Amino acid sequence: LPEETKEIRNEARNFAEKYIKPKAHLLNNTMESKSSFPREVFDLMAEHGLYQIPFAQDVGGRGLKYPTLATLTVMEELAYYSAGATSALFDGQALLVGNTLDKASSYLREKYLSKLVKGTFVGAFATSEPLTSTDLSVRSMQSYAQKVEGGWIVNAHKRWITNSVVAVYILVLCATDYGLTMFFIDMDNKNIHVGDPDIKMGNKAQLTADVRINDVFILDSYVVGEVGKGLNAALAALTLGRMGIGAIGVGMAQSALDYAIHYSKNRKVFGQELARFQHWQYTFSDHALNIENARNLYIKAAYRYDIEGNAEIEAAMSKIAGSQLAVEVSRDAIQVCGAYGFVQQLKETGEYYPLESIYRDAKIGEIYEGANEIQRWVIARNLFGRAFSG
Repeated sequence: LPEETKEIRNEARNFAEKYIKPKAHLLNNTMESKSSFPREVFDLMAEHGLYQIPFAQDVGGRGLKYPTLATLTVMEELAYYSAGATSALFDGQALLVGNTLDKASSYLREKYLSKLVKGTFVGAFATSEPLTSTDLSVRSMQSYAQKVEGGWIVNAHKRWITNSVVAVYILVLCATDYGLTMFFIDMDNKNIHVGDPDIKMGNKAQLTADVRINDVFILDSYVVGEVGKGLNAALAALTLGRMGIGAIGVGMAQSALDYAIHYSKNRKVFGQELARFQHWQYTFSDHALNIENARNLYIKAAYRYDIEGNAEIEAAMSKIAGSQLAVEVSRDAIQVCGAYGFVQQLKETGEYYPLESIYRDAKIGEIYEGANEIQRWVIARNLFGRAFSG
């Protein structure tokens, strides 16, 4: 890694150990509600300049040579303790909302991105709907914006929208007569309704909810990018998001591996430590190998994006590798730790145990921001061409 990135990794690791680790159990296990949004962590991330890392100096960012590489490195370090908080507060906020604003018109970029960098507002990124998520096409999109004089009338129903219950602004992808178009919308409108947070299997710190937008007028100046080119804006952000999910998966896998290694070196079974059993030696040797490969994949994806501005294939690969590995490593970590892997809290001692929440949190990585099956199709399309893959 460049020295610049090594310094960012150390900074992020110190932040995670000081501020995320003590709150990890609550972040990962508190039932979803509007009041459970991790506002304190969000504010601390802003205060310590983490939102400056992805962006240029003219909007208050750090102006790094390799901003994507630094950003993903931060995500791995934060996810070591809380994947849900990382997904909500860094993937959703910085990669999806922030990156989209970074590529918006100069008016939107200058007015709002600097505020995001300072942590002035929480944003939301809305593409998914009740009947469409991975398939972001005009034919499947039910949300619709009608062109009127001076702007647009937006009607939309979005689902699984991260941070929507506390968001001040929301980016909304809609069908129009000219193709898919992205809009930047102020949530302070009586015709916008946000539902209660979804109750999910994992990623408890990542609050998602339905958003309904009924006959809301949006000025032309709040179109993000070009009319009819909204899918380009969405996919550009999602490409970075997929790299980010790969990095989050690596952080989770590393955390589960470290815990399992420590436990197996101290827990005796039949008179010897679990670490002496060749089965577990080989199992976790393979996992260590795969973690290193998955880490190198997201690093390569980020580096190529910083140099060339595109890394679609590497992004797909890194998402698959990191998200799949998080599930596999956490599963085996629970197995070697037995009941101590399965338990969330041991009431007799009051101790908390992390593996069961890592296992629950890991699964969504294989699903959101483009299911892994779709990422394999992206790779296949690159290998065989559209004539064969479609």
